[in-house]
Amino acid sequence: MINSTEVSYFTLAAYFHSGTFKYFYFMILVSLYVFIICSNVLLIVVICLNRSLHEPMYIFLCSLFVNELYGSTGLFPFLLVQILSDIHTVSAPFCFLQIYCVHTYGAIEYLNLAVMSYDRYLAICYPLQYNTRMTSNKIATLIALTWLYPLLACIVYIFYLNSHSQLCGNIIYKVYCDSHSVVKLACSETLVVNTYGLILSFGIIFGALIFILYTYMKILLVCFSGSKQTRQKAVSTCTPQLASIFNFSVGASFELIQSRFNMNRVPNMLRIFLSLYFLTCPPLINPLMYGLKMSKIRVIGKSLMSNVGY
Repeated sequence: MINSTEVSYFTLAAYFHSGTFKYFYFMILVSLYVFIICSNVLLIVVICLNRSLHEPMYIFLCSLFVNELYGSTGLFPFLLVQILSDIHTVSAPFCFLQIYCVHTYGAIEYLNLAVMSYDRYLAICYPLQYNTRMTSNKIATLIALTWLYPLLACIVYIFYLNSHSQLCGNIIYKVYCDSHSVVKLACSETLVVNTYGLILSFGIIFGALIFILYTYMKILLVCFSGSKQTRQKAVSTCTPQLASIFNFSVGASFELIQSRFNMNRVPNMLRIFLSLYFLTCPPLINPLMYGLKMSKIRVIGKSLMSNVGY
């Protein structure tokens, strides 16, 4: 039996020999990563430098964009190195670090979207009380909880995964490290790890989704009973958020299905794409969606770019 202390590295078995095409894949991933960095950083700078955007909605958006940078940075540099490498191995400490990044990115994303839905709920359902309810202290508290709770909770999970699981193998059938793949290698009792992981997942993901569903049901009720102006305001501000929630949830569902069920009949390239969707598409799409849909960001962004060009 191989225990966890003897496993010094993991082999990522989902990679395949692509020959000279690896340079083509490398250039595509570099282009995607550069676009993610530039678009998210641009919107963060636009929000930070313009006092007119120092409102709760845009502050929460800034937090969302920072998380997009965090999640993509936990994945893309690693993928780029692995694509050019002929030996697809990763050290155990780095593997657990990547698992931590992936888990915290997903949890922070959901909590960010939940906080943003709460902000829109107050703005649309209680417009006269919005400024008194969404105070600076409350904004700071919500952002702190959005980040600190997943970061601390996932440390406990990774500690249990690393120290309480005896592993009988080191082959992961993915292009990056994920917790379920490591748990499947365990030949010891994994009840504590699985229970904690389920509690963490249900507490954050499903808790956030239920809360988001509740807030948008309330918003819809107000829209149906309100004026045309109220409906237009709700549509303009809520559409990007609903699209973000749907996009990320679809990607997370792809990953959940692939981790839990046998996908051997699915082509390898499609499996790789589905496993990477929630880590690559939201950071790509969200900046475009919010930058183009929200007129205030769009106008100030154009002004900033024209000034830089001048």
